[in-house]
Amino acid sequence: MREKRTGGRELMMLVASMVIFGTIGIARRSIDLPSEVLAAARGILGGTFLCLYLKVRGLRFQWESITKRNMLMLLLTGAMIGVNWILLFEAYNYTSVAVATLCYYMQPVIVLLVSPVVLKEKLTAWKVCCILTAIVGMILVSGVTGNGSTANGSPKGVVLGLGAAALYASVVILNKKIQGVPIYEKTIIQLYAASVLMLPYLYLHGTLHAYPLAVSGAVMVLVTGIVHTGIAYAIYFGAVEKLPAQTSALFSYIDPVTAVLLSALLLREPVGIAGWIGTVLIIGSAILSELR
Repeated sequence: MREKRTGGRELMMLVASMVIFGTIGIARRSIDLPSEVLAAARGILGGTFLCLYLKVRGLRFQWESITKRNMLMLLLTGAMIGVNWILLFEAYNYTSVAVATLCYYMQPVIVLLVSPVVLKEKLTAWKVCCILTAIVGMILVSGVTGNGSTANGSPKGVVLGLGAAALYASVVILNKKIQGVPIYEKTIIQLYAASVLMLPYLYLHGTLHAYPLAVSGAVMVLVTGIVHTGIAYAIYFGAVEKLPAQTSALFSYIDPVTAVLLSALLLREPVGIAGWIGTVLIIGSAILSELR
């Protein structure tokens, strides 16, 4: 049994993991690799780090929790995570880090929309207001109004980001149906599945070969796999195991806030007034839906 307790240390761990997640778009800009290759590398490096993390902590991998049904679900969700990463990394290539990340964080809105059908949850008037607010924010961020933040990018980036959000939402919903598998074991299998199931795709598309990378690029690949995946997931799960679910949900929005700020400050990507308003509407509506 893993003890449950709350404290400032766990909250700091959660904040740290969210800040790390929020910098992955910055790292992607420094890696000259096809998105599918980077996604495969991320899964292998992240899964390996988490295996070592369990071993160092003296925790046994609980194979007995992996039933045949669970394994099939884990392989399915792992494949979806891999494609989700590809779409997100491609979104970073076509639009700003801020816009791609905000599109990705439409995931809670998508879950709210499908929850009455898939999860049999009631769609209240408050949730409908949050959904509509987030959609308005997305319209402003996407730049279709003519004053948004994608002037330096392509609408394709918005579509790719929203596609990644849809897959992320699907994984969130399917994960609710995987019962009895500890979080680290679940994540390790999904990360490896994301990479292994991607190999045939890489082979068929001729991208399964060695790539010449500068030292800085190779370092950033390691950072993406070990820091943005392995370390970030380890401290994130270590925190959420001991914090209230609502606290974890609310603090998760540090991720997109970090991405938006770094996009503007480090990459000098213009956001614009409409983009900033849209950012507030998307993140604000998501937070308010969690508060209720």
